[in-house]
Amino acid sequence: MIIAFFFAPKTTLTFLLFAAGIGFSYLSTVPPTIGLVIKFYGVRYVATLFGVVMLSHQVGGFLGAWLGGNAFEATGSYDWMWFADAALCLLAAALHLPIREPKAATPAAAHGAPA
Repeated sequence: MIIAFFFAPKTTLTFLLFAAGIGFSYLSTVPPTIGLVIKFYGVRYVATLFGVVMLSHQVGGFLGAWLGGNAFEATGSYDWMWFADAALCLLAAALHLPIREPKAATPAAAHGAPA
């Protein structure tokens, strides 16, 4: 969406479509992330661990806004930040590719019965 928006003509419709797309996908990764935290670490510390995840999300949001302002002040354009945002999205996707969910235990295996 970010790359398409960058190259699209800047019209009212373009802005509205981009805002709708970002709005629909905003925090769409929260449920799967909570699920992975629970699968990897269990439910005992899920609130603390997910709190760390959300804290890092907020720090990233701050840095994006602050660096975007600095980029605009330095160049008179947000172009550099749009490309940096797209690059960071691709980097995040690449870093998460190796994550493999642990297999769920079968009910028989969970009770110690032979499978």
